[in-house]
Amino acid sequence: MLKHLANNDTICALATPSGSGAIALIRLSGTASFEITDAIFRAAKNGVRIQEADPYTIHFGKIYDENTLLDEVLVSVFRAPHSYTGENSIEISCHGSTYIQQKLIELLLKKGARMAEPGEFTLRAFFNGKFDLSQAEAVADLIASNSVASHNLALEQMRGGFSTKIKNLRKELVDLASLIELELDFAEEDVEFADRTRFLSLLEEIRREVNQLIDSFALGNVIKHGIPVAIIGKPNAGKSTLLNRILQEEKAIVSDIPGTTRDSIEDTISIEGYAFRFIDTAGLRDSTDTIENLGIERTYEKIRQSKIILYVCDMTKSTPNELEATIDDFKVHIEDENKRFILVGNKIDELIEMPRYFHKYLDLETIFVSAKRNENINLIIDSLVASVKNLDLNDSTIVSNARHLGALNKVGESIQTIETGFREGLPTDLIAIDIRTALHYLGEITGEVTNNELLGNIFGKFCIGK
Repeated sequence: MLKHLANNDTICALATPSGSGAIALIRLSGTASFEITDAIFRAAKNGVRIQEADPYTIHFGKIYDENTLLDEVLVSVFRAPHSYTGENSIEISCHGSTYIQQKLIELLLKKGARMAEPGEFTLRAFFNGKFDLSQAEAVADLIASNSVASHNLALEQMRGGFSTKIKNLRKELVDLASLIELELDFAEEDVEFADRTRFLSLLEEIRREVNQLIDSFALGNVIKHGIPVAIIGKPNAGKSTLLNRILQEEKAIVSDIPGTTRDSIEDTISIEGYAFRFIDTAGLRDSTDTIENLGIERTYEKIRQSKIILYVCDMTKSTPNELEATIDDFKVHIEDENKRFILVGNKIDELIEMPRYFHKYLDLETIFVSAKRNENINLIIDSLVASVKNLDLNDSTIVSNARHLGALNKVGESIQTIETGFREGLPTDLIAIDIRTALHYLGEITGEVTNNELLGNIFGKFCIGK
């Protein structure tokens, strides 16, 4: 892709999903977009030429291959620099026949365009100053968003909320670096242009802000990929039936034979605009079956990864000793403020009355259900949604991109080194190197510092029409 950046190619691509549909949209961007469109488009209104058309106008007409009619279309006109890419751009809305799509793209290629590579439209927007790099990445996140929370997070980042935070941090470091560099210019006079106490105070503030962004990744990653909910318990407690009831489809195999679920089964659904990733796991028990034991090992791994644990117990078979052992085994998760542990008492439809011993465990969050009869499943769903609604997503900047997290960790390490250097009285030129390192990693996030390998890796993951 990057080999094309030095030229003025006009690119084209299908911007809607491949396959047949009511309509399809094909995009053009580049210096020859208007000329290429005029070569194949005849407006219904006599005398209208795309090269002379006003920006933000839509024109009805027909596409011809020489004298052969291909389709009736709408052509939208966007003039540089006021377009998505910052270049002259055209969007052709045609009928969604795969034949029409293919022939129209062939026509554009024949008239001088070339096929866009993955993410090339957004890459051009980045190079033309329409987005910084973190905003461009948020475009991909916006396309992939599958819930209200992930949509709002991507939208906020695309609008520059995260970028503004990074640019402010970078400005503070640049101000610090300028004073340090000034001292280097007057090194022979042994002059200090700023109080070291002020420097340390500024660095502490920057480090605190960087750490807040790093800590926010745990929440951002959950919002982006869905909140992981592990459904665990002993064999035949009704875990798979519960998963099927929550998903409202027969996702997991249900059987009376213990050990039926030998590997984790995952599915993500959106509930009231929030994405939850439910994980049905192998039953927890001692087993001599090698395959089943591998599944049990994976269960414990999923427990560690999850934000919410639904421990399902069979109310008809659970004993006080068993529940005591369960609470002891999962005490570390129960007391983890970043993880929720919900005790789900299943099979209440088979009870005459509630076992008296169970009341001593009600200090835990407990929900009684009948997965078989679909009773009280709504209480579980309400509890899960309530936990997400309690999260305040509006008043803080949230990091959701692993690349950004890696760069911020490097920034944090550099800030720590700078502080140590000041306290230990290291030479100013060594401290200046560490400041430049921190600036480098902040610049990598927004694209002020970049390289071809990084850009190729980021934009190569986009869909072709974006």
